[in-house]
Amino acid sequence: MYIYTTMVIKSEQLVCVILLFLSLMGSSMAARAVPHDDVLEWVQKDSRRFLRANIRVSDLDRTIKFYTQLFGLKVLSRKDFPEEKYSYAIVGFGPEESHFVIGLTCHHNTTDKLDIGTAFSHFGIATQDIYNTVEKVRASGGVITREPGPLVEGGDTVYAFMNDPDGYSFELLQRPPTPEPLSHICLNVIDLNRSIEFYNKSLGMNLLLKFDVPQEQYTVGMVGYGSNLTQTVVIELKYNYNVTAYRRGNGYAQVAIGTDDVYKSAAAAKLVTKEVGGKVIRPPGPLPKIHTKITAFLDTDGFETVLVDNEDYLKRIEERAVQQNP
Repeated sequence: MYIYTTMVIKSEQLVCVILLFLSLMGSSMAARAVPHDDVLEWVQKDSRRFLRANIRVSDLDRTIKFYTQLFGLKVLSRKDFPEEKYSYAIVGFGPEESHFVIGLTCHHNTTDKLDIGTAFSHFGIATQDIYNTVEKVRASGGVITREPGPLVEGGDTVYAFMNDPDGYSFELLQRPPTPEPLSHICLNVIDLNRSIEFYNKSLGMNLLLKFDVPQEQYTVGMVGYGSNLTQTVVIELKYNYNVTAYRRGNGYAQVAIGTDDVYKSAAAAKLVTKEVGGKVIRPPGPLPKIHTKITAFLDTDGFETVLVDNEDYLKRIEERAVQQNP
């Protein structure tokens, strides 16, 4: 009887302990849930800007010549990595510290062929003299895929399309002077509304413009930071009617965006990917050797975004400048 009573008492105590433990765990989880909710609000206030878009090219010298002589971009950095068998260059309209730039990677392995695919659409460049630029490209042997003109008859925006030597498409836009001439990247997406939601919640981007062009069978959503479409870099999300799949290719790699905190950014991305779609592919933390803190994830269509710590990014630029100019 004594043994039974003792067992009952101990069982009741054990139940109480378990209930107390579960209660504390629930409170702890609830407490941790608050920061997770807050982190989505923090994303909207984070200091973010477009840093770099990275693409692969087949001939680095040829690409640099095309971009500098015809578009007016400048070579900001260049380095060969013979052991890793690739070369890398950065081109832009201004210094990396303040401008959106393009990173160019050229593999030395000729058997690994470049495939641009169909998912990445184009880059956008703002120019004050679109007609002169188009003629320069034409005279150099470049391919003009759309002659300069408005989107619709009587429209104000004049634009043209052309291809670089590898087949990357560039849209030229007639605009007054802007601090960001490399104005946008365009990505083809399957579900426009879901993509807009993803970029707003995970990256804090505003929907700056959305319009439908039924005569050409597509709808576009422009997302970015700030409010002036012509004065900032944007991502143009493009839905093409009735297209349900694109070929990824190996040309366009990712876009890099600055953040004040990669850890909070990763926490927000994790929440958004669970709700909207996408995938975190690199947890937050420093890169080996260079110690720059980053995190990376895929959007709902598989496009990669890398978030880079703002202070680390500037330090890395300074370090590279010292290495190149000892």
